Amino acid sequence: IIPVVMAGVIGIYGFIIAVVVGTKIKEPSGSGTTDSPIVPNYTLFAAFGHLGSGLTGGLSGLAAGMAIGIVGDAGVRATAQQPKLFVGMILILIFAEALGLYGLIVALIMSSSGGGTCPGGSA
Repeated sequence: IIPVVMAGVIGIYGFIIAVVVGTKIKEPSGSGTTDSPIVPNYTLFAAFGHLGSGLTGGLSGLAAGMAIGIVGDAGVRATAQQPKLFVGMILILIFAEALGLYGLIVALIMSSSGGGTCPGGSA
């Protein structure tokens, strides 16, 4: 049951990234008439930062989930035959979980830095 719980934590990492990115998306201002045109408040720079953030979290979660699945399957089978392998299985599962945690950290950094304007200025 430990690999199942650890795989569930990877899903929670993805949910955290989705909530953080979702709260930073802003609606355009203005009503769309000639007096007040629609002005976007969500820049392309921020959008690509959030896309990269989601891809980082998703792909690292995919890699961590595959590692947890492979190690969990082999570890549970080996622990059934030799109970002293349990500690080694848990250590390897923790290292696999760290892949997803690193992806969460990088995704949070990427999503927090995507709120400004493009630093290059006008071309």
